[in-house]
This record gives sequence, structure tokens and C-alpha cells, in this order.
Amino acid sequence: MTTMAVRDSATMLRRQLRHMTRAWTVTLMLLAVPVIFLLMFVYVLGDTLGNGLGGSGGRAAYVNYVTPGILLVAVAGSIQGTAISVAMDMTEGIIARFRTMAIARVSVLTGHVLGSVLHNLFSLAVVLGVAVLVGFRPSATPLEWLAVAALLAGTSFALVWLAVALGLAAKTVESASNLPMPLLLLPFFGSGFVPTDSMPAGLRWFAEHQPFTPIMETLRGLLLGTPIGDSGALAAGWCAVITLIGYGWAKRLYNRDRTR
Repeated sequence: MTTMAVRDSATMLRRQLRHMTRAWTVTLMLLAVPVIFLLMFVYVLGDTLGNGLGGSGGRAAYVNYVTPGILLVAVAGSIQGTAISVAMDMTEGIIARFRTMAIARVSVLTGHVLGSVLHNLFSLAVVLGVAVLVGFRPSATPLEWLAVAALLAGTSFALVWLAVALGLAAKTVESASNLPMPLLLLPFFGSGFVPTDSMPAGLRWFAEHQPFTPIMETLRGLLLGTPIGDSGALAAGWCAVITLIGYGWAKRLYNRDRTR
């Protein structure tokens, strides 16, 4: 990336951060979703679901089990704001204005991506803090915490690029708000809230082979010291694949719109 592109990307990043601070109600709403899910599953269902995990069970065991799934819900929920922001730029004419200016074309998308990743990391820190307050007790070492941060950042980066593509593909801002919604459901159809071996055969197969399950299993292993197996490699592979798909799709859509 050239010096001009880096400088322009930093400018677009500042633009995105200003928009996020001004639209604090959107940030609050997106942050409230994973927190509400966490409180609901821990305090309403946690005692019953925790008893099904074996061992001492109960609410204390369940909050440890469910927290990695809630972290993925936080990431998947936050990218809805990214898709909306991109769609607003594309439909309100600001992109046409940017294209008449002497700025690096790539900086418009990288500003969205970097701003959204930073927003996601902030949301994850808040959700993790709430989880600790309600009883989450990780046993991770400093090195494992670094690995957790890297995995969450990589997952956020991948899903944000996908959200950028969805925002570019949307015809309206309203449709952009709906397109990322299926991603919010994937943690529920994986190992985020109950073990996959408790599911019917067909659903179990899907849960074990969808992208979010190895990510959640890797987070769970790093945070709680449970076996990771091949989940770490699968999680890294899924993040790479989603990033390439999202980036390639977003680049094609953005360049196609430029030629109209």
C-alpha cells in the first residue's frame, strides 16, 4: 500500500470513528444484543443447561461454556452496522464525491473495515467484562489471551469484509440491515450454547461443519483449558476463506459501481 493510500485510509478511519461516536445509539443497540443474550441464557436457562454439561454443572459451569458463543454473537451482530454504513455511503452520493477527489480509491473501503474492527474489539471487551461480572472465570495464560485477541480480531476482520460486500450488494439501506442477520444465527446452530452431540444427526452435522463452531471451540479451549484438537487450524482456515471471499466480492462490486 502506498504512502498516499495509508494517509487516505487513516483519514477515512477518522471519518468512520466520528460517525460511530455521533451515532452512539446504534452502537448501544448493537452492544445490547449480546449482553441481553448473555444475561438471559445465564440467569434464565443457565442452571438447567449447565446441569446437562456434566461435572458440577449449574449456572457457574454454563457461564463458562456459553461466553465464547456470546463473543461470536457480538461480532456477528456488530457487522450489521458496517453493512448499513456502507450502504448509506453508496446510496447517499458521498462515494460519487469521493471519486472526484484526489484520494486513493481503496481508502474508502479500508476506512470502513478498520473502523468496524476497532468497534468490534471495543464491543468484545465490554461483553467480556459483563461475562466476568456474572461469573465467567477464564484460566488462560497471557500467551493464550494474546491468541484469543488475535482470533477475535481475525474473525472480526473476516466478517467485516463480508459485511462490506453485503452493504455494497444491497439496493437500499433497509435491505443492508437485514442481509447480515443470518450470521447472527450461526452461533446458535453450532456449539455456542449447547454441545453438538446433544443435537439430532442432521443438525449435528451442520453444527460441526459450519464456520463458527471451530472458532468457538478454539476460544473455549484457549480461555478454559479444554482440548482444541484441529479446531485452531479450522478456525484460521475459515477466517482466511471468509476474508478472501468478502474482499474479492467487495472489490468487484465497488469497481463495478465505479464503471457505471
